[in-house]
Amino acid sequence: MNDIWWHTTGEGNCHLVLLHGWGLNAQVWDCITAELASHFTLHLVDLPGYGRSQGFGALTLDEMAEIVLARAPQKAIWLGWSLGGLVASQVALTAADRVSALVTVASSPCFSAEGDWPGIKPEVLSGFQQQLREDFQRTVERFLALQTMGTETARADARKLKSAVLALPIPGEAVLNGGLEILKTVDLREPLAGLTLPFLRIYGRLDGLVPRKIVPLLDEMWPASESVVFPKAAHAPFISHPEEFCQALVDLKARML
Repeated sequence: MNDIWWHTTGEGNCHLVLLHGWGLNAQVWDCITAELASHFTLHLVDLPGYGRSQGFGALTLDEMAEIVLARAPQKAIWLGWSLGGLVASQVALTAADRVSALVTVASSPCFSAEGDWPGIKPEVLSGFQQQLREDFQRTVERFLALQTMGTETARADARKLKSAVLALPIPGEAVLNGGLEILKTVDLREPLAGLTLPFLRIYGRLDGLVPRKIVPLLDEMWPASESVVFPKAAHAPFISHPEEFCQALVDLKARML
C-alpha cells in the first residue's frame, strides 16, 4: 500500500485530525493551524491521491477512510471539510472507538440533490467529470471559485484556496473523478443517525454547494448532533472566518472535558 503525507504539530492534549476537500490538500488549513496548535495536537493529512500523497488512483469512500485510519492516533477528534467530511464520517462509522468527536465542515451526508433533498444536481457533478477531461486546470479553478462565492472576502478567499492547490502537485484525473463519484453517489444520512459520539456540524449560510436548507433537516434527523451556521460564510468558513471557526473547536473541546 502506498503511504500518505501526514504531519503532526501542536502542543495540545487533544488530538485533532484535519481532512481537506476535493481537489485540495492540507495547506488549506494554513490560516488556522497556528491558532489551533496551542489547543490541540494537529494531524494534517493529504488525502490519498491529493497533494503530497501521490501514487493512488480512484478510491471508494471505504478505501479512503481505511488508508487514513491506518496512520491516525488511537483517539482523536476527526474534522472533515466537504469531501473530507464524508471521509471523517466513514471513519466514525467504522471505528467509533477511535473517534472522540466528529466535526463536519460545509459537508453533507448526501451531496447529490434527490427528491426533496437539497444538494448539487447530479448532472452538475457529471458535468464536472466531463469538463475534467476537456480542461483540467480550468475545471478545478471553477470549482474553487464556487466555494467562496457570495462572501465579503470572496476573491481573497479564492486566492488562498488556489494557492493551496498550485503549491503542490495537482491530483490526477482518475483521483479527481473518483472524488466526484463519491460526492455523486454516497448517502450516509441513515448510518449517521445512529452515531452516539459528540457530533458538531459547521455550515456557511452562503454556501452554494451545501445548501443551508439541509441544516434543519439534519437537526431533525440527527437530534443528538449540534449545528452551527456562520451567517456570512460560504463553503470555506475556516478561511473567511478563522477566529470564529477556531473558537467553535475550542468550545467543543471544553464541552468534552
